[in-house]
Amino acid sequence: MDGWSSVVNAVVVALIMTMPPVLLIFSGRLDDPAVWIKSAMVGLGARRESRKDVLLGGLLLPGFDEQSCASRYQSVYYRKNMTRSPTPYLISRLREQEALQRRCGPGTEPYTRASERLKSGEKNVNTVDGCSYLVLLAYRGLGNRILATASAFLYAMLTNRVLLVDRAKTLGNIFCEPFPGTTWLLPLDFPLEGYSDLGEEAAESYANVTLRNNTGPASEHRFVYITLDHGASAANRLAYCDDHRQFLHRVQWVVLRTDCYIAPSLFLNPAYQEELHRMFPRKDAVFYVISRYLLHPTNDVWGMVTRFYDSYLKNADETLGIQIRVLDEDTPPQNILDQILACTSQEHLLPGVVAGAGGAPPLPTAGARTKAVLVTGLSGWHHDRIREMYWQSATADGEVVSVHQPSHEEYQEFFLAMHDMKALAEMYLLSMTDRIVTSGWSTFGYVGSGLGGLTPYLMMRPVHRKVPDTRCKRTMSMEPCAQGPAYFECTRKEYNMVLHTNNMVPHVQACEDMAWG
Repeated sequence: MDGWSSVVNAVVVALIMTMPPVLLIFSGRLDDPAVWIKSAMVGLGARRESRKDVLLGGLLLPGFDEQSCASRYQSVYYRKNMTRSPTPYLISRLREQEALQRRCGPGTEPYTRASERLKSGEKNVNTVDGCSYLVLLAYRGLGNRILATASAFLYAMLTNRVLLVDRAKTLGNIFCEPFPGTTWLLPLDFPLEGYSDLGEEAAESYANVTLRNNTGPASEHRFVYITLDHGASAANRLAYCDDHRQFLHRVQWVVLRTDCYIAPSLFLNPAYQEELHRMFPRKDAVFYVISRYLLHPTNDVWGMVTRFYDSYLKNADETLGIQIRVLDEDTPPQNILDQILACTSQEHLLPGVVAGAGGAPPLPTAGARTKAVLVTGLSGWHHDRIREMYWQSATADGEVVSVHQPSHEEYQEFFLAMHDMKALAEMYLLSMTDRIVTSGWSTFGYVGSGLGGLTPYLMMRPVHRKVPDTRCKRTMSMEPCAQGPAYFECTRKEYNMVLHTNNMVPHVQACEDMAWG
């Protein structure tokens, strides 16, 4: 979900290979979560011999309670084989991060001492227990928050910090705990008063601290506040260039506020480049691999996903996702529909139709291909028009097309549990399709394609109610866009000088959906 505009960059590399989905039929009632989990596990058990890698090449740990979070080990049966495998080095770093989260996380003695220091203002840097913390304030729509969470986790790994997610938002209700033996949710009694209301003007903001040259001993700072949202000032974006050896490593608590995918900008920092290369030699795999490790829908959300998939998508020969986000509400719906149909025709994603002339329809053809189209969007209007087109007219090639939309909420809501549950379910359903069309500037679309490792066909955003002549184009990467990137060279830190990032790091290129990105 999203609702704003800004400058965009994206990590861009290589094409992806897609594998045909492995489908599975579950038995039993799906409306009761307990019965659904039990029946699902019975059905999955019959397939374990043919598909053993539920741990995704070591990305996931065994031993989690499967009934408390069914999606963690079940998703492999619904999704394609991983198009980017985790490297042994990344796996070892994930195990180190898990150990850090357990040793220093909420409920441990180091966390208790760190919280007491934060509350009292104690400034003895010799008693930090080797534990530092990154408190994430992710905001705006669910797509923004998911992208912020995944990239904040990467930042926590790069800086050896425990990631704690503000539980005032709904992520704790829609995602399972990712780390064994601990929680990633910020405790309700977190002692820093007013932390969620901090802004760029705060004395503790990274920009104010560094511009005052107040980067001496850590004793001067209880915490540092970093804002890296889409509208952050260039001075605050200097945080992308902090190598964590000169200043921030001496600060035990860092509060990060963002609504963006910040991972591409981390590649601009020379201090992180070698580590990032060892973790992700395939630069377009960052969100895809991290999301497969970190983000597992709760049972309520996963039940919504699997019930819809089993009912409408699993038996089709091919599935197509169409994600619609209209950011300019003055754009006529017909203009958007025309763009969708032009894109799907241009890219041979949907068959054309033949106008009926009163003749007898042909008899069913044995072996006719079937295509299931999944449409997501706040409005149901576009879905209805596409469905009517294939109901009222036969396809030119004899293909059988069905069109489905899980929900149409009409208006975007923020931090409402059921609204976010439906949105997350639809993102995961999009990720399970074979091919996908997404809307420019939409973080919902970025997440839907990124979760599935799909390189999307991206529809350009209408300008002044007019659809661009280029209806859509295939993106160069499955990586989400960074919608608030740094535009300066970290070695010089001339934050008032705008540079093209591809001149600094070849694999960080402009997004296709923003001309100035």
